[in-house]
Amino acid sequence: MSELDAPMDLRIRQIRLEASGIHSFELCAPDRSGLPAFTAGSHIDLHLPGGLVRQYSLCNDPVESHRYVIGVLKDANGRGGSLRVHEALKVGDTVRVSRPRNHFELRPEQTSALLIAGGIGITPLKSMAHSLLQAGTPFELHYCARSSEVAAFTEELDALNQRAPGSARWHFDNGQVGAGLNLTALLESQPEGTHLYFCGPPGFMKACAQAAAHWHPGTVHSEHFQAPASATPAAPATGATVRLAQSGRELVLPEGGNLLDLLGENGVHVPTSCVSGLCGTCKTGYADGEVEHNDFILGDDEKSSCFTPCVSRVTSRSITLHL
Repeated sequence: MSELDAPMDLRIRQIRLEASGIHSFELCAPDRSGLPAFTAGSHIDLHLPGGLVRQYSLCNDPVESHRYVIGVLKDANGRGGSLRVHEALKVGDTVRVSRPRNHFELRPEQTSALLIAGGIGITPLKSMAHSLLQAGTPFELHYCARSSEVAAFTEELDALNQRAPGSARWHFDNGQVGAGLNLTALLESQPEGTHLYFCGPPGFMKACAQAAAHWHPGTVHSEHFQAPASATPAAPATGATVRLAQSGRELVLPEGGNLLDLLGENGVHVPTSCVSGLCGTCKTGYADGEVEHNDFILGDDEKSSCFTPCVSRVTSRSITLHL
């Protein structure tokens, strides 16, 4: 691992209640020095007590070089990460954090942007709104939540509205189906040059994808916080010869074998985190082979040269990895 890829030890400078069940955590360098730059849509790995590693989107303005801010919903039914964040971390603690990486970037070719957030999905879209405002790109941010009590960052979004009137809009359904934002009507037509970005819980993601199915290819972008319930585990590997480009070694992946296990057993470390095809930690370049992609982050333009071995599988009899 190079020095540029090495994780950082940052200090929790502030914890702030943003909404019912949602706290923001401000992370700074202990000496208050600048942090590696990030772009809107980026996330970090947060190393938690007990060995857990979880990914959280950066929600502050990317022009802020002195801090990273994440928003975390306390989810009693989750995998335990958010509970650990809320219950174990306190102001003044030092936490290990990865460098930011981005699989949910704003597209430079757009002339306007439509942002739709569901619940805690507001975090990456809030950062996007800051960047779009800085760039002078017209945008609308639609924030869907059950009620105002669980809507986070309202003060900062109000401030955005003061600078760009009408750019941020709230939609509260009070738990009643059909009472919130009408996605079908909103996405019925696509203004020329507009790109769509959305993030939220699985049901919300499915509804947005269906409502935008007729939009032009390459103009719809999303980020999942958890794998959809309908996602199926990758089928076992078909067996393949795995060539390692950097060393020239060849390994044999047996029928039904696990590629990550094979690499690890042979001293080739591929970092992993979510093991769900959501974070991109294990993203690996490949050539001369075929892959069944089961991730939720790679764009169509990346799938011919990269894959996530945590959930995707080799389907050809041989493959060359850029390892």
